[in-house]
Amino acid sequence: MIQISDQATAKIAELIENSEVSGAFLRFGVNDGGCSGLSYQIRIDDEMQEDDQVTEWSSFKVVVDSASQPFVDGVQIGYKEAGMTGGFTIDNPNAKATCGCGASFRTAAYRGQAKKC
Repeated sequence: MIQISDQATAKIAELIENSEVSGAFLRFGVNDGGCSGLSYQIRIDDEMQEDDQVTEWSSFKVVVDSASQPFVDGVQIGYKEAGMTGGFTIDNPNAKATCGCGASFRTAAYRGQAKKC
């Protein structure tokens, strides 16, 4: 199960509302890529896939495809404001190694396919 901080919940709800797309939700998952092997994918989406797993969170839905589920189970999504910058943070207990920027990772059982960032 994914956990989302109050700050991240507020930011996601704002992004979904500003998208002005009916039925929009947060899609979270991973793909092969990034310097460590697996890259996080986080975006506002409105198209469900057959293998999606849906969780109701606050005022929106969080959708994870079944292939990503083992890699993101237990993830904590946060959001930090830092002056003129800021963004989402991801704390993944499944990650055994991460890149310097935190956008990609690998697990003990799967290294993914590393690609230049």
